[in-house]
Parts: sequence; structure tokens; C-alpha cells
Amino acid sequence: QVQLVESGGGSVQAGGSLTLSCQVFGIYNGNCMAWFRQVPGKERQRVGRIESLGDTRYRESRRGRFTISKTNAENVGYLRMTRLQPEDTARYFCGAGDAGGLCPAGAGGYPYWGQGTQVTVSS
Repeated sequence: QVQLVESGGGSVQAGGSLTLSCQVFGIYNGNCMAWFRQVPGKERQRVGRIESLGDTRYRESRRGRFTISKTNAENVGYLRMTRLQPEDTARYFCGAGDAGGLCPAGAGGYPYWGQGTQVTVSS
């Protein structure tokens, strides 16, 4: 059974930074990991994803402020967020899965999810 556990969320002031972690437990050989975020009453929104060889793709508005990385050996993914703004306040989730080609962009392409970690940015 594959389990994902996110950590690193918290409360920061606008302009601050946070690094979220996503630890994958269990027997997992998937090549895709993605980060999404969600606020109450709205759909889960894509932040970005990382492919098996390390290529990353971001939702346009996150580019330059957010950086996704991973350590394959430890099966840990990271989301580094800088210059945070109040509109970045959300619960952040990591998703993991396997794809024959490029990793999927949408949440539906990831069968494994963590419980999320809350990020709150105050002005």
C-alpha cells in the first residue's frame, strides 16, 4: 500500500517562504509526482509536477516563485515556495502515480494522495 505524507505547512507573512515535503511510503516505483492546492469550496488546483528524470512543469502563475524537486533515493518530493502572497493560502496536496509518457497535468491522473498540509499567508 502506498501512502503519502505531506509536511512543512504553516503560517507566514506575505513575502515569506516555505518548503513543503511529501514522503512516499510503501512499495512505489511510479515516475510522477505533482503538487496541487485547494481552498474550501473550490476544485483542487494544479501547482506543478516533476517527471522521473527531474523535468518540472508549473502552472504559469507559479513559475518563478515555486520550485518542485525530489530525491529519488528517499522517495521524497519538495515544493519550495517563495514570495508567498495571501492568495497562496490553501491546503497543499501531493499526488503520485505512474505514467508511460509524460506525467498527467490533472488531479485525476494521480491515484495516490496525501492528507495535505495547510499554508496560510497573512498580509
